[in-house]
Amino acid sequence: MGLDPGLRRLALGTLLAAYPGPVPPDWAVDLLADGLAGHTLFGTNIHDPAQVAASTAALRAGRPDVIVAIDEEGGDVTRLAHATGSPYPGNAALGAVDDPDLTRRVYAAIGAELAALGVTVDLAPTVDVNTADENPVIGTRSFGADPKRVAVHSAAAVAGLQSTGVAACAKHFPGHGATVADSHHELPTVDVPPAVLRERDLPPFAAVVDAGVRAVMSAHIRVPALTGDGPATFSRAVLHDLLRVEYGFTGAIITDALEMKGAVLAAGGVGAGAVRALAAGADLLCIGARVDAELVESVAAEIVAAVADGRLARERVEEAAGRTAALAAASGPADAPPPAVDGLGYAAALRAVRVEGDLTRDTVPLVVQVHAPSTVAEGRVPWGLGPHLAAGVEQARAVAGETGPEQLRRLAGDRPVVLVGRHLHRLPGARELVEALAATHQVTVVEMGWPGAWRPAGARAFVATHGASHANGRAAADALGLTA
Repeated sequence: MGLDPGLRRLALGTLLAAYPGPVPPDWAVDLLADGLAGHTLFGTNIHDPAQVAASTAALRAGRPDVIVAIDEEGGDVTRLAHATGSPYPGNAALGAVDDPDLTRRVYAAIGAELAALGVTVDLAPTVDVNTADENPVIGTRSFGADPKRVAVHSAAAVAGLQSTGVAACAKHFPGHGATVADSHHELPTVDVPPAVLRERDLPPFAAVVDAGVRAVMSAHIRVPALTGDGPATFSRAVLHDLLRVEYGFTGAIITDALEMKGAVLAAGGVGAGAVRALAAGADLLCIGARVDAELVESVAAEIVAAVADGRLARERVEEAAGRTAALAAASGPADAPPPAVDGLGYAAALRAVRVEGDLTRDTVPLVVQVHAPSTVAEGRVPWGLGPHLAAGVEQARAVAGETGPEQLRRLAGDRPVVLVGRHLHRLPGARELVEALAATHQVTVVEMGWPGAWRPAGARAFVATHGASHANGRAAADALGLTA
């Protein structure tokens, strides 16, 4: 016996799927006609603007009010510019500049580009307060470590995005900034009382709710005082009591990807996680990036079965589908989206560069980029100074823990060295490499990740870009006098 058609359609109305490749397959469009809420676009779905616009048009042919979502944060997390790096700096750079109007304009430019391509929901901004220098997944995605500053810029980002008709989704509630584990791979724990969350992590969420944010994303983090042994995504105390009741949020609650280890390990599978998230108060369930028709149907079937056996009230699913439909109806191009401003991202990135020490030198340096692994959120996006360097500036690559200082000394000869890295303070072997080289050579360190508190002993200068986007790389090369 097949699923009840009405219940299946209702269940599909709470699901945000994805598909492989640059062209939506038939099943992805057919499921939209059956009631699927929408799809998230990832880097594998994006080749060029014309192709993206054609893809979103094909999805709207399945249903005109489809939700087309994307993680376009600017900075280190970009889907549209995954092949080159974002032309805009990310949140850490904007927080360092501390000009809320600039933040609003950058996010309005991002929103205008998304609106022109047919994207309706941006899974941004990240409004986490990054209070842990060792945080492996937030870092430069955060506006900073000060709750008040993060709150001001979070509200400005939401205003900029939503001025273009693209819905903003603030993430990751109730705050991922104090974690030292990556929820893509495990379930991080933030073991603090609710009072600490209210003072440290929650002010930016209060600010975006006041700013009218249309969606909030839940975090796959454990806060024992509120969530017990499970993640916030499955906690009614977090999603309903805290976000809905205490903070007064009336928009759509979107889950972080249910395929992530922080969720799937706690639930025992994507379908079981979908049921638990709905029961807790989530409205739109992001399945993840690796999705096919079979997975969508199995998750929908699990929701239908949960309604039938009493694990899930039908009224809760109806409420979730209703909020998701309202999000879809409220999202779309504004009457006159502001045009993108040429050079805006680069100018913003240049304002974010911070220099400690002396950059003067007599000869052209050797530029060495230290390899750094990317997170799942970032993906393998190009970064560094390479594309921006003038002819005649020699480049080399190093791997911390493998490349020895003597190798770099031989390459550099008598030249000074510009050593470029990301999160050098937490990259095994990087500190030792930098400081050993600085003992014999004039070394300038360019930190393109979260700068943290560490400063390399013996280095002549330390340059913080507060991000590794294409714009950040160009700004750093300019500040060092290495561009053409």
